[in-house]
Amino acid sequence: MAVILVTSRSFSDGDLDLVGRAADAGHRIMRGPAHHDLTELRALLHGADAWIAGTGPVTAEHLAAAPKLKVIARYGVGTEAVDLAAAAARGIPVTNTPGANAEAVADHALGLILAALRFIPDGDRRVRRGDWAVRRGRELGAATIGIVGFGRIGQGVARRLAGFGSRILAADPFLPDDAVHAAGAEPMALDEMFRTADVITLHAPGGQRLADAARLSGIRHGSVLVNTARPDLVDEDAVASALREGTLSAYAADTLDGDTAAGASALLAADLADRVIVTPHLGAQTTQAVDNMGRMSLDDVIAVLRGEQPVHLVNR
Repeated sequence: MAVILVTSRSFSDGDLDLVGRAADAGHRIMRGPAHHDLTELRALLHGADAWIAGTGPVTAEHLAAAPKLKVIARYGVGTEAVDLAAAAARGIPVTNTPGANAEAVADHALGLILAALRFIPDGDRRVRRGDWAVRRGRELGAATIGIVGFGRIGQGVARRLAGFGSRILAADPFLPDDAVHAAGAEPMALDEMFRTADVITLHAPGGQRLADAARLSGIRHGSVLVNTARPDLVDEDAVASALREGTLSAYAADTLDGDTAAGASALLAADLADRVIVTPHLGAQTTQAVDNMGRMSLDDVIAVLRGEQPVHLVNR
């Protein structure tokens, strides 16, 4: 019986009994902390044959503590927290779950866009304190929406927007113009998009700064910026300044720099509460997405433990 270490909080927390599926394949699930603190994980890693890893770091030190490890399945899409070179040096395949949460994140992005355009969270807060004064918003169908990163999630957002009648722009350096047109959007360079769109929604990989002070200085006055991707895509201080100046009318995000330790973020200042919407990584938190991520990661782990090639291999 192989031991599968799981450090994702939501694994097997949907409709699928993935713990039972692992047992049926002859394996045992062992739970570990999602933060991946090595002090707490060391003993668990020592006995693990496979690791379904959450968002915490997977370093060379973690791998050194896991002499039996045969596979790492990243529960999600991003693998930037995994030391792929160290895994390759050990001959450990790394997998992920591409597309598993794309529909869920696209839903959430659309919800944040609507919430920002119509001041929904601020309206709720004001009514609860007896303030029924109205704030005039904008209709989604009358807005030009710029989608930055036109992969599975970005295209999912475009499909949803098509029903509203919005003009849809897309900036993606890796996608040819004909593919963008085929998916229902107009291709546009990033700088031009910032000058053109009423709403810009970010769906690009991390490791780059897309919304900085220079780009925000040229944005269309009163625009809305939405980020359901990675916190490092935006300069939070520059966004706060743009909100105070009125260049941006709202910022809505599913992540902040530092996340749970982000209490000092400039975007959480009290004077910006009516223009900033932040959710705690809700984008992928649907029953369907949790089932998809869990099933895909477990299937790849079981394949490797059987001596087979996993479907969603990252480090070939």
